[in-house]
Amino acid sequence: MVIQEIITHLESFAPLAYQESYDNSGLLVGHPLQQINKALLTIDVTEAVIDEAIEHGCGLIIAHHPIIFKGMKRLNGYNEVERCLIKAIKNDIAIYAAHTNLDSVTGGVNSKIAEKLKLTNCGILSPAKEQLFKLVTFVPTESAEQVRRAMFDAGAGHIGHYDRCSYNGNGTGTFRANDGTHPFFGNIGQEHHEKETRIETILPRHLKNKVVKALQNAHPYEEVAYDIYPLANEMPHVGIGMVGELAQPADEKEFLAVIKKLFNCQVIKYTNLLGKKIQKVAVCGGSGSFLLADAIRAGADIFITGDFKYHNYFDAEGKILIADIGHFESEQFTKELFYEIVIKKFPTFALRLSDVKTNPIFYFC
Repeated sequence: MVIQEIITHLESFAPLAYQESYDNSGLLVGHPLQQINKALLTIDVTEAVIDEAIEHGCGLIIAHHPIIFKGMKRLNGYNEVERCLIKAIKNDIAIYAAHTNLDSVTGGVNSKIAEKLKLTNCGILSPAKEQLFKLVTFVPTESAEQVRRAMFDAGAGHIGHYDRCSYNGNGTGTFRANDGTHPFFGNIGQEHHEKETRIETILPRHLKNKVVKALQNAHPYEEVAYDIYPLANEMPHVGIGMVGELAQPADEKEFLAVIKKLFNCQVIKYTNLLGKKIQKVAVCGGSGSFLLADAIRAGADIFITGDFKYHNYFDAEGKILIADIGHFESEQFTKELFYEIVIKKFPTFALRLSDVKTNPIFYFC
């Protein structure tokens, strides 16, 4: 198998366009046409993880955290990142990362956390904005169906759990073909009137070029008229964090104990107990303190995440219980998620969940 096959599948699930601006997801080491027989799944890439990949013949490492986060001016082996990259390159091991793009999709990191907590009625905590376009085009009525189908097949027309969505209105288009043109209808130098259908549909930003190309290929005119408008609509199934409900309300201390056991936490840092039952739960894998206000607005009783700073705890203001379980602890099930995504498409491909615990934080109890 070539690496590109796995990349294509991973990015159909979690498009790179959904990663945050600071992120560096994607293929970081190796060539997409490199042949591999086995992949190693991990949260972080460390020297021990590279050694594990070598030992077990894994030609690809799929990690949650990108080993390269910022620009590098030299590769001398003076720190762990440089040593990892040198060792990976010497041993023909490719490295791919799916980070905040995997955090941002329904079915991704936060969905896995919600699944482990057995939450129901789940939704994105902070839906993505400025990721949608409205596309409007004008097509000879007799060709409207083939153009619609082409755009839908390219990924346009999805609204929530509905697909192939469009609005269509009939009217009359006018044009005059000038010298050097090859009009589908009408004659050069003469104004022509044609019965046309106005097609409106919606598409995600990252599919714009693909959808426009499909439109142009399916449209009978040599000059295709279309308009693209940015939308302020949120994407309800894309964004950061997740909020859901417990099947039965839980006592605060009892639920903290459940969390501690489920995530194998050495310690949970939390704010003052509010003396009420836990019903609605907000979660965010990794560093989620920036979503506290969203969790409060969503009416969550508890917000489970990692990496809260001291002063951020005060922002709970008695409105919500913060439970900081740790960055690694909150994302530990991502290896399992990678396995599920890849094995569903490639059921006979060899995958290995890393045995290396890459959490750099230890607790003295």
